[in-house]
This record gives sequence, C-alpha cells and structure tokens, in this order.
Amino acid sequence: MTSADLVELRRDLHRHPEPAWREFYTTARLVDELETRDLDALYVGPEVLSEEDRMAVPDEAELEAWFDRAREAGAREDILDRLEGGYTGAVAVLEKGEGPTVGLRVDIDGLPITESDGDDHVPFSGGFRSENEGYMHACGHDAHATIGVGVLDAVAESDFEGTLKVFFQPGEEQIAGGKAMAKSGHLDDVDYLLAVHVGLDHPTGEIVAGIDGFLAVSHFEARFTGTPAHAGARPEEGDNAVQAMATAVQNLYGIPRHADGATRVNAGVVEGGTASNIIPEEASIGGEVRGETTELMQYMEEKGRRVVRSAAEMHGCEVDISTEGKAPSATSDGALASIVAAVARANDGVESVLENDVLGGSEDATYLMQEVQDNGGLAAYVGVGTDHPGGHHTRTFDVDEESIELGVEVLAGAILDVASSRP
Repeated sequence: MTSADLVELRRDLHRHPEPAWREFYTTARLVDELETRDLDALYVGPEVLSEEDRMAVPDEAELEAWFDRAREAGAREDILDRLEGGYTGAVAVLEKGEGPTVGLRVDIDGLPITESDGDDHVPFSGGFRSENEGYMHACGHDAHATIGVGVLDAVAESDFEGTLKVFFQPGEEQIAGGKAMAKSGHLDDVDYLLAVHVGLDHPTGEIVAGIDGFLAVSHFEARFTGTPAHAGARPEEGDNAVQAMATAVQNLYGIPRHADGATRVNAGVVEGGTASNIIPEEASIGGEVRGETTELMQYMEEKGRRVVRSAAEMHGCEVDISTEGKAPSATSDGALASIVAAVARANDGVESVLENDVLGGSEDATYLMQEVQDNGGLAAYVGVGTDHPGGHHTRTFDVDEESIELGVEVLAGAILDVASSRP
C-alpha cells in the first residue's frame, strides 16, 4: 500500500469505531483488504480465539445491534457471517521460505467516548469523524490496525525468509481479548513477537524500542442484592444494597499497600437504588485493581474480594463478583528491543530513539508476550511516537498520520533483521 492508501484505510477505520467483541465492521474491512493479498492463510473470528478465555462478552441484544450497524455501514455479508456472536479479530499468515516465525500484534477496538466536533479537530474538519456517535478511536487503534496491514505488505515485498503472523486483536480496551487470542494456538510456533502502540506521549519521529512497566490488572463487577422495604414505614425490614456497596467502596481504598511494589485500586462506576423512599434492593460496583507485578495484582484481587464479601455480609446482602477483564505484567526482552533500536536509528525519518520506557498502565498484549516467552521465544512492546493534540482517551485525540508510514518502516525493518540475525 502507498502512504495515501494507508491513510485512507486508517480514516475508514476511524469512521467506524467499535468496542470489544463488537468490531464487526473493523474486522470485515480488514479481512476484505487482506483477501487481496497473496497470503498463505487468513484466519477469522472463532478461528483466532480460545472460546473459554473470552472475557466481558456483551449480551446477545448488544451484539446484534452492532452487527446490524456494521451491515448498514457496508460490511461484507459473507465476512460478517463468520463473526456472528462477537467472534471478531483475524490472523494473517505469510510464509516466505525457511526461517523463524515472527509475530506482530495490533489491536483494533475503539472506546465509548463522544468525538470532538470542533473545527480544529482534524477528523471533523477532514470529514472522517466517528459515525458511531458516542464511540471513537481515542487511543490510536485505527492506526495500529493500519500499521499491521502496512507491515504485512512491506515484508511481502522484501527478501524476508521465514513466517510472519499479524495478529489483529479485539477487545484490548476492556482487557478482554488478549488472553483469548494468546491461547488460540496461533502463537505456539512464534519465535519472536512485536507489539506496537502509537503516541504514549512520545512525539512523531521518536521510537521506543522496548516498553516495560506494565501494571497487571483485573477488572471486576460486584452486584449486591438486598431486601427492599419502605424507607419510612418499615426500614428495619430492609437490607440496604447501596449501604453494602458504599461500605465496600470505602474499604477497598483501605487495602494496605505492599512492600514489594506499587498497587492500585479504583471503584470507577457505582450504581444503585430506584427512589429515595425505598430501601435499595440492588447496587453494583465496576472497579479494578492493579499491581506492579502479576503477584501484586493477585494480592489486591484477593484482598478486594474479601472486602466486598465482608461488606455484603455486614449489611445482610448477597453479592456476586465477576471478573470482566484481566492481564498480567510483562517485560520486553532486551535482545529484541536492541534490534528495533538499531533499525530505528538507521531510519532517516526517526529523530530520536529510546531503548526503553515505562508504560505505567495496563495492556493485554502482555498475554501474547508472555505466551511467546513461556514457549522460549522473545517479545518486545514498541512505541511509535505520534503528535496528538489531545491525550489518550480524550475526545480530541488524533494521530499524526505521518507516523503510520514510519511505524511500518521501523517494524518491517526490525522483522527482517530479527529473521536474519535470530537473537
């Protein structure tokens, strides 16, 4: 693809942002594009996912609504049929002789954020603002998917010897899709894996060869069930679900810190009650815990569940706790990051190279990285700088489209060098 073609693809994906397991148009558009290539295999939907490891799958009505929306937007019917039930994502395979198997992971989902319609917001003024109102690509996953296609083309046209697998992963924003793709079997023979993210407060022209500092994370939902009663006439007959929820929220923030490293907890969504004169029967918390290591996250998870259950018992309520998304920590392998750094330094479009940096957040690419590393391979998470006028996960976020081609060049070059040097 030419630079103009890459931009056109990115803008089409930007117009159609879709959240986890609802990336119907996105997957269909990518598959439609990939089918024009001379690939050795193209796996789609259920073929790229471990069914038992999918997390936070929406209900049937929600999936159907987004499925219909993708159809109305022009997604191919034959591809959509393969994605029904929320089985989104794809894996493209290119085989070019004897050599190692190298993987590239890109994510494809959007966020529930209403995109800016200000005249200074380029997607609005340029005519490619989100058409799915209330949702947008506010983290650059439209650029990631485009880079994936561009790298596939660049490697296909090169003297690369080996196998390239590009993983178009759904559901990253909810930490919901990484494990399902990691456990699909498609990573079993991968010797080297690169994952990529644009921006992360690095400017256009800057490359981070290996990002570390991923916080392991677990998203949870706690649903409290009490006993309703008249708040004035018979308050003693009620068991207040909101009171149980409020106790849990306060006590979650009281979990002791840990000497082994950083931990986090957040009750991000709290809901409950129906009227001021009714003892609430139902309430809920949507929250998360994080840790500098997987073990620290598990410590917070165990303590958090105990806090929630104790709060329910204290107020005579029942509680159901479910895991809505989860990802471990991970570390980029220095030997692989060094190759990325060397390729970046040799590229005239790269102005600065950082050997490593700390993410400080969470990412379920760590499941894929860990899978490859556990099998004896190497993995690295690469940052491709891009000037973005708004921060990640804000309504004014955008991507400097010049960084897309630069990302393709650096990643494709690194893949070629990895295959020839086999670190």
